[in-house]
Amino acid sequence: MANAADVGSTPFLWEGTDRNCKKNKGKSLAKDEATERADLRRQGVVPTRIRKQRPGLFAGSGKITTADIAIFSRQLATMLAAGIPLVQAFEIVVNGHENAAMQKLILAVKADVEGGSALAEALAKHPLYFDDLFVNLVEAGEQAGALETLLDKVATYKEKTEAIKKKIKKALTYPAAVLVVAFVVTTILLIFVIPSFEDLFKGFGADLPTFTRMVIDLSAFVRSQGVILAAMIGAAVGAFLYFKKRSRTFRHFLDRMMLKIPVIGPIMQKASIARYARTLSTMFAAGVPLVEAMESVAGATGNIVYEEGVLRMRDEVATGQRLQQAMENTDLFPNMVIQMIAVGEESGSLDEMSAKVADFYEEDVDNAVDNLSSLLEPMIMAILGVLVGGLVVAMYLPIFKLGAVV
Repeated sequence: MANAADVGSTPFLWEGTDRNCKKNKGKSLAKDEATERADLRRQGVVPTRIRKQRPGLFAGSGKITTADIAIFSRQLATMLAAGIPLVQAFEIVVNGHENAAMQKLILAVKADVEGGSALAEALAKHPLYFDDLFVNLVEAGEQAGALETLLDKVATYKEKTEAIKKKIKKALTYPAAVLVVAFVVTTILLIFVIPSFEDLFKGFGADLPTFTRMVIDLSAFVRSQGVILAAMIGAAVGAFLYFKKRSRTFRHFLDRMMLKIPVIGPIMQKASIARYARTLSTMFAAGVPLVEAMESVAGATGNIVYEEGVLRMRDEVATGQRLQQAMENTDLFPNMVIQMIAVGEESGSLDEMSAKVADFYEEDVDNAVDNLSSLLEPMIMAILGVLVGGLVVAMYLPIFKLGAVV
């Protein structure tokens, strides 16, 4: 099963007996049933039943997320800490996943390890899911004979960084969804409801209030130019996504602007500092040299401004400058962070002080996101009131005016 990672591979469930006539069952990848049967026989297993694995009712969508990788890291670390051999640990972990794509990835890594590759080498073949930081830490653990300890650190790191991302996404997703719904409802009112009121008002034989006239004109504009407006909005969104994906200069501009947005900017800054400190602590505790670790730390910050700042720090540290001084030169880190890193350098406990910085800023981000959620709710209600409530009031103003005349 050396080619388990091939694109055409399919997951199979099998049952059989080994050389000791002991019943076994498992899961593996193969191009077809005949290949799977031959692979099992080469391993000394006489297959009695082989069938393709079908996705369950609640199976994943087939997309591997960072949360899946974090769970995989924790499961593998727990299995190894319990004394379970690596290959057997893979089998147990893969049976616990409903996501077919994740199962395929784990089985591919397992096949490489069974073929004699080190775990770090097997993981490095899948850079889309296992970044340099992950691979470097696993390699350090294998060389030091403490793989379960380093995997535990990786799992902790992934869980904490993922928690920050989820917290920020949750705070921003809710208001974004509400605004989208408000926009859709407003558009429906302008296109379908306002014209009915307009026909009703034509029989009044009197001048309409200014506000009502404005809304009716807006409705007419949306109906006549709606297709063009939709095309322009679609083109703008498409151009935004295109340049965000392909233009580093545009991403740099977006990241810099994100840091300057009131309320949201400070949260993004604190999140980047927390990820920087957490990654630095994890890498340094694993025994990775500081200059070598800085490249992985830069990629983990999640913001191009901080990424480029950390890379400049790496170049300065490589010339013999202290990390504290390099951080000061970037003008990106608060004085408290710089002082704690300085204490860590002086005392030889850089990993511990970095972890304390990460803990402090992760908690700070949690509190800031909670406050942001509380602040956004009344703002959203105000926006909904202005959009939907304004349209309703505009349509009923002529009726109120008519009632006052009568």
